[in-house]
Amino acid sequence: MKRFTAKIVEMMKQEKLYASQGGPIILSQIENEYGNVDRAYGPAAVPDINWAASMATSLDTGVPWVMCQQEDAPNPIINTCNGFYCDQFTPNSNAKPKIWTEGYTGWFLYFGGAVPHRPVEDLAFAVARFYQLGGTLNNYYMYHGGTNFGRTAGGPFVASSYDYDAPIDEYGIIRQPKWGHLKDVHKAIKLCEEALVATDPTITSLGPNLEAAVYNTGAECAAFLANIDNTSDSTVNFSGNSYYLPAWSVSILPDCKNVVLNTAKINSASMISSFTTESLKAIGSLEDSSPGWSWISEPIGISKNDSFSKFGLLEQINTTADRSDYLWYSLSIDLEDDAGAQTVLHIESLGHVLHAFINGKLAGSGAGNRDNSAINVDIPITVMAGKNTIDLLSLTVGLQNYGAFFDTWGAGITGPVILKGLKNGSTIDISSQQWTYQVGLKGEDLGLFNGSSGQWNLQSALPKKQPLTWYKTNFVAPSGNNPVAIDFTGMGKGEAWVSGQSIGRYWPTYISSNDGCNNSCNYRGSYDSSKCLTNCGKPSQILYHVPRSWLQPDSNTLVLFEESGGDPTQISFAIKLIGSLCSHVSESHPPPVDLWNSDTESGRKMGPVLSLKCPYPNQVISSIKFASFGTPHGTCGNFSHGNCSSNRVLSIVQKACIGSRSCSIGVSINTFGDPCKGVTKSLAVEAACT
Repeated sequence: MKRFTAKIVEMMKQEKLYASQGGPIILSQIENEYGNVDRAYGPAAVPDINWAASMATSLDTGVPWVMCQQEDAPNPIINTCNGFYCDQFTPNSNAKPKIWTEGYTGWFLYFGGAVPHRPVEDLAFAVARFYQLGGTLNNYYMYHGGTNFGRTAGGPFVASSYDYDAPIDEYGIIRQPKWGHLKDVHKAIKLCEEALVATDPTITSLGPNLEAAVYNTGAECAAFLANIDNTSDSTVNFSGNSYYLPAWSVSILPDCKNVVLNTAKINSASMISSFTTESLKAIGSLEDSSPGWSWISEPIGISKNDSFSKFGLLEQINTTADRSDYLWYSLSIDLEDDAGAQTVLHIESLGHVLHAFINGKLAGSGAGNRDNSAINVDIPITVMAGKNTIDLLSLTVGLQNYGAFFDTWGAGITGPVILKGLKNGSTIDISSQQWTYQVGLKGEDLGLFNGSSGQWNLQSALPKKQPLTWYKTNFVAPSGNNPVAIDFTGMGKGEAWVSGQSIGRYWPTYISSNDGCNNSCNYRGSYDSSKCLTNCGKPSQILYHVPRSWLQPDSNTLVLFEESGGDPTQISFAIKLIGSLCSHVSESHPPPVDLWNSDTESGRKMGPVLSLKCPYPNQVISSIKFASFGTPHGTCGNFSHGNCSSNRVLSIVQKACIGSRSCSIGVSINTFGDPCKGVTKSLAVEAACT
């Protein structure tokens, strides 16, 4: 650990990257979330942490070191907080700043699970509360979602998509309104900076679940007004003024008087994105001019020269050294007197998935799950007179990467493996017999994922719904610059490669539970990863990201290894489109942060501003699908006019926006007239970008 850490530090020093050298690195981290599990290691944990701290600081980076989630981090190491909320966190010394190193913007997706989302109103509330109560730095996890290409997904059972409901999504597109609202939150906090860094807050109660935090130096004053009730809105009196606070929200007052932002009121655009399906345009294969798919069958059982035999069942991770997801366990057994018996093959495994083949035919499969990766299956089989071959293919779906002693948890078929219900009623435990092992697949050794082998079958009919089959096709990249995914409808489980680059493990047949999803999610109240779910009762992941940078315009190769059986002809491209760009801003919204910052008086007079901006640089606003100033209601894609609506609004919005990538419109009766006096009005707009 010291050798590795010292090597990284030296590399940074050579490039003069530390702030002490004039570079951008202001913090270093040693250890991560060890404090969540260190109790399991007993008394040895304390000297380990002290050693790590001493070792790190001895490397003389000139910048502070942190330990995440380590309450007993020794001086001068700064202990920091990770979580959905860190407002109540306090470092273990008054000399240490309050740092939030992982603010979760969402949660990860796993095979067998629904898709989690975190409402931006709740995330903004958490961030504002953190700074309200003395926070100094917050960092998001994740700010840009991504993809676990290849076999890089942790786990087990973590999906290839690591979108994380992040402000910038897996495809590199900003996710509105999350991105824009967080940007506004940080602009508002930035306005309070001089007061925040100069003094500590004074916290006072404004009523049940209502509080004010004031940073006042005499010369500078900033305030946060919080309503931490998860159901009831309130109106509070503060410094002689009245303020409306929605439930579960924080208002930010950079001058202790004027509200520049409330976390529950979104003044940012929203977007409706969708995927449109496009057929996979197969072209002539490399071997001949025939279009479509070619294939190769992966041999069942032992097929490589590097196989070996051992008595008993071996744990998979130590056997494979994670060189492959796959490990074959093969055994030949004489059952002369038991031919035709309705035998049951009982298999117990640490997981994560297994397929059992009897005499070259798939007899059954088993899979664990996120909560319990172990497998315990009884597979009915029919044996022949004489020699019978039992080939068990065990596979991992991402390795355990967190928890006490996770390195000892293991995977694979550790047994027992038992033949039950033989003709004479006997049971045979075959666990301790001599098994032959093969690490990985023959196709992996041949490099079939590159698509370059000359053994691809083009002449006979394409096998469908057959296990252990490699498929290949050549295709033309979809036109345009929009993000691309592959829709794996029709496939079972396996891995896919585009021009030799793995886009990850696919498993569209793993369906999420029917329970736990709601059509809408109330942001009020504490969030956890099971609170706001979508996609129940559907495949956990059906779309797999293919970076445009991996694609050539005219010729690309797609290779699949299908484990359980699928139909590759059903595969299609999915192109990500932005269907609508929307914003809905009320007269009662606080003035926009930019205007407030540049000229307080001007900002207050101008009032709120509705802003729209197309997500792609080469796009412009091409049409206005909906515009209403008055009492519109609904959400993006489903706006409708209320009883009060200005008849001037559509033409004004069209003139301001069409033909431009972005536009801003003041939300006031000065712009649109007053269609209904005495009523608080709002402006709702839905636009299309092309």
